Amino acid sequence: MFRVRPLFPWIRSSLHTTLKLQTDTSPSESVRRNLRLPDIGCGSRSRPVSNQSFRRMATGGEASKEETAKVQAAKEESPKQGNRLVASKSPYLLQHAHNPVDWYPWGEEAFEKARSENKLIFLSVGYSTCHWCHVMEHESFESHETAAIMNEHFVNIKVDREERPDIDKVYMQFLLMTKGSGGWPMSVWLTPDLAPIVAGTYFPPKSRYGMPSFDTVLRSIAKKWETDRESLVTAGSTLISALQKSQGAAAVSDAAFGAGSAMQKLREGINVHKQRFDQTHGGFGSEPKFPEVPRLNFLFHGYLVTKDLDVLDMVIETLDHIGKGGINDHIFGGFARYATTQDWHNVHFEKMLYDQGQLMAAFANAYKVTRNETFMEYADKIYKYLVKDLRHPLGGFYAGEDADSLPTHEDKVKVEGAFYAWTWNEIEAAFKDQAQRFDDISPERAFEIYAFHYGLKSLGNVPTYSDPHGHLTGKNILIVRGSEEQTCANFSLEAEQFKKLLATANDILHVLRDQRPRPHLDTKIICAWNGLVLSGLCKIGNCYTANREQYMQTAKDLLGFLRKEMYDPEKKLLIRSCYGVAVGDETLENNETQIDGFLDDYAFLIKGLLDYYKATLDVSALHWARELQDTQDRLFWDDRNGAYFFSQQDSPNVIVRLKEDHDGAEPCGNSVSARNLVLLGHYYDENSYLERAGQLLNFFADVSPFGHALPEMLSALLMHENGLDLVAVVGPDSPDTQRFVEICRKFYIPSMIIVHVDPSNPEEASNQRLQTKFKMVGGKTTVYVCHERACRMPVTDPQTLEENLTAYFFSKRV
Repeated sequence: MFRVRPLFPWIRSSLHTTLKLQTDTSPSESVRRNLRLPDIGCGSRSRPVSNQSFRRMATGGEASKEETAKVQAAKEESPKQGNRLVASKSPYLLQHAHNPVDWYPWGEEAFEKARSENKLIFLSVGYSTCHWCHVMEHESFESHETAAIMNEHFVNIKVDREERPDIDKVYMQFLLMTKGSGGWPMSVWLTPDLAPIVAGTYFPPKSRYGMPSFDTVLRSIAKKWETDRESLVTAGSTLISALQKSQGAAAVSDAAFGAGSAMQKLREGINVHKQRFDQTHGGFGSEPKFPEVPRLNFLFHGYLVTKDLDVLDMVIETLDHIGKGGINDHIFGGFARYATTQDWHNVHFEKMLYDQGQLMAAFANAYKVTRNETFMEYADKIYKYLVKDLRHPLGGFYAGEDADSLPTHEDKVKVEGAFYAWTWNEIEAAFKDQAQRFDDISPERAFEIYAFHYGLKSLGNVPTYSDPHGHLTGKNILIVRGSEEQTCANFSLEAEQFKKLLATANDILHVLRDQRPRPHLDTKIICAWNGLVLSGLCKIGNCYTANREQYMQTAKDLLGFLRKEMYDPEKKLLIRSCYGVAVGDETLENNETQIDGFLDDYAFLIKGLLDYYKATLDVSALHWARELQDTQDRLFWDDRNGAYFFSQQDSPNVIVRLKEDHDGAEPCGNSVSARNLVLLGHYYDENSYLERAGQLLNFFADVSPFGHALPEMLSALLMHENGLDLVAVVGPDSPDTQRFVEICRKFYIPSMIIVHVDPSNPEEASNQRLQTKFKMVGGKTTVYVCHERACRMPVTDPQTLEENLTAYFFSKRV
């Protein structure tokens, strides 16, 4: 969601009156209640509707499975001619490169054609692992009849939202403004001047549920353009002017934060989350349920400040249900994008990189606060999944895996969940086939235990209402309804015996599953999302489990990859994305025209670098973070009104620069930047960073409820207003010094920064004031714990330091 000022209700009404087109993708209220339709887009503000039956929406007028199979088989046999997308690097654009639609990539060639032929532009935005994007492609974009209409009346443009989030966000704002909800695929009609006039998401091939068919929509808009072009152009121009005016608005001065504002907003934010908390299944609201890690980060911070155990319970119960739910790939690791049922059981199976990075960090925080090993096990399995299935050999990570795949190598039609779901008989047979691996337990007994623990049923455990396609009929999605303790008690097992059985069983199924056709891998490497993974790796590294060295080596390799492949040292610019080919293949490609990084690329990577510094004390990472922050300020900062725009000022063919004001599936760039500025201000003892953070926070001060819309930013506000906790470790780079630093890292203290003051290397210090202020006591490594320059007595004993930190920050710790 982006900054929207009060003139938009008028625009919405004005456009509706001007267009009068039957393109509304919203069914009647009675149908909506029946189908429980959702907002299929994540991270956007929308009407609170549900998801289960939206899957149903695309099936009402579709052909049967047999007919669909015949059509697709015929298409496979006939040669396909490529369109203008064949030269693209984006996996999403390449998926459409052989459609009969005359697709153009976003660029001047398409715009010039629209201007010279005076045609409307049809803009279709999606991403390669998007299930509903696949549905609309198969139903409409592969149809020669539909393509003929599109090619005759429109200039058709495809955009990968992950590659060009600036384009996606501008037109998503229009969609949200006019429809109240949004998602992908996003369908927008533009004038030749790129002004949006009509927008929707998925359109069915045939009219149903009060929704017009895609062909009907195309013809209706084409006719309106032919008969009433002037009114559409006027409406589009008015909209652009209004958007630009809105984005140029100043902060609301009356809402500016003052002393005590952070605590007031904290109480308000906690109350909103308590009201929306699902007491039964964890999470917030009803289905669809996303992990929404920015909320969890805020609640961890809120607990630390308030010591309110109800706040801690909300975040721990949510992570517990996510970890036990079907959203978790219990067999090997990694988490799906969202759950389509309130109990986290049935899911949308695509796995996105940004979720993995954020959830690693969240589970690490949960482990630090509770010392519950289960949370660390979830984080470790994410790590193993990333390294095995999403890692480029040179160290970067791919964008994600699709929800759909072929059930068998002989099949021609992909279905959602085919890779992850199991029949009762498949698992039973697999255990019998590998009976020798269960040692002294029979395969029948092992299967009985496994089926009990993961809620397997002989006829499948997926609720029918959540599976409108019927793809999961007779299948099981693993979910833990009870606990390891309950399973052990039920079968008289020792804990270690059960863990060994579970590990063996899951490994058997993992090996078997890897023989299935894999879901599509999006081999795009996105700078911002890799920044989130860098943070996640450092967070789990700071838990100091047996695998720390492994985690930190992966983090180091990733940092090296980002610096070498996604950074232009001469221009000091980040690159948005580069492209691999497959896991294990070192090939790396770039777009013919470089796409520079956006706000999120800078903000998320700077955050990752700050977390890397805390995990390693590698001062070069801190210096690069500062360098990138200076570039970010130059490219995106609004000197007139404050806060950061998402895109650069000179971005070609971007009709308006937006400022994002909503933390969703990912935190927004402004929220992350607020935190980064506060940390850099303290690391470098430079007040200019803190002043900028204050301006940024005040720009968004009128957002309400602040802690619900911007939970990550509220965490930054707490740090900005309440100050940071500095831990200065004074001593040479020695095992004793590392022991003190290790103790500090093990605690969850979001407001804590660690600075190593090495008397033998004063020139390497980021903060010269600290270098001269703090001294070793008695020739020993000495630790000073300070808050806003007020320091406690120095400590030279590791055990005393650990006791002090516990007393300072966890005096009421559960």
